[in-house]
Amino acid sequence: MKKTLLVLASLALAGAAFAQTFITFGSGGTTGVYFPVATGMAKLVNDANIGVRANARSTGGSVFNINAIASGELQMALAQNDIAYYAYNGTGIPAFEGRAVKSIRAVGVLYPEVVHVVARAGAGISTIADLRGKRVVLGDVGSGTEQNARQILEAYGISLSDLREAIRVNPNNALALMQDGRADAFFFTGGLGASVIAQAAQALRVQLVQVEYARVQELAKKYPFYRAFNIPGGTYRGVDVTTPSVAVFAMWISADNVSADVVYNMLKATFDNPEFKAIHPNLQRFFSVAAAVRGLPIPLHPGAERYYREKGLLR
Repeated sequence: MKKTLLVLASLALAGAAFAQTFITFGSGGTTGVYFPVATGMAKLVNDANIGVRANARSTGGSVFNINAIASGELQMALAQNDIAYYAYNGTGIPAFEGRAVKSIRAVGVLYPEVVHVVARAGAGISTIADLRGKRVVLGDVGSGTEQNARQILEAYGISLSDLREAIRVNPNNALALMQDGRADAFFFTGGLGASVIAQAAQALRVQLVQVEYARVQELAKKYPFYRAFNIPGGTYRGVDVTTPSVAVFAMWISADNVSADVVYNMLKATFDNPEFKAIHPNLQRFFSVAAAVRGLPIPLHPGAERYYREKGLLR
């Protein structure tokens, strides 16, 4: 009997030692910055042997990710800070109007996400105002890009009915439509150097359309998460001039029911790892642990709060 109990106890301990918390981590399209960043973060977590198995998943983007956290389909994700705010407060954009998602929590801010407006050279598009009567890809359904596109068009007094065609497809399809001459321009919100923009610049002659500073100020009055941001000349092939635009910020979010220990250990495995910034140039250029906790638009996850307190970043 004693031997049986010892065997059962040993098995229980072994099971506990190998117990895993599984995290499905939502990102974005494979040609954006979310996907490689989420994939890199998942690898660091998995390599750290902290009892968490993370899997990065390509998704439609911020709106999808937040709704998927609400439904339990995802446990963590990357999302734009503006979209997270609108979701948590149930206001601001149609996707969440009157349908607040109170189950999301902040883990940290990562890097700025720039709204790129890419036009085919020769399409007669020099300003945002020139998008009237054009075939424009607004972004994938359920993406932050789609919401940013709507808001920027609104700042210029352009409704979707003013466009010849308002197209909602993912970035890969947007590029294909541009190459085939079936779209004149597309919006894409993502980190500098996003591969879909780089591919477009390699495949055809493009220009970046500026969002004038006066319009940025108007946008920020109504949607306070926008910041002016200049896309440096030379970031993309054939675009040698600096292009004024607007940016929001990418952030790491979690479901509120993920344990505090899991979130804390995942932060230790990523932010404290020297390899974290090497995941992507945007992290190398813009990320710092101190900045990760500034201006959070939704409540901080308790596990993240513990991490930042230990760093002396919270009072």
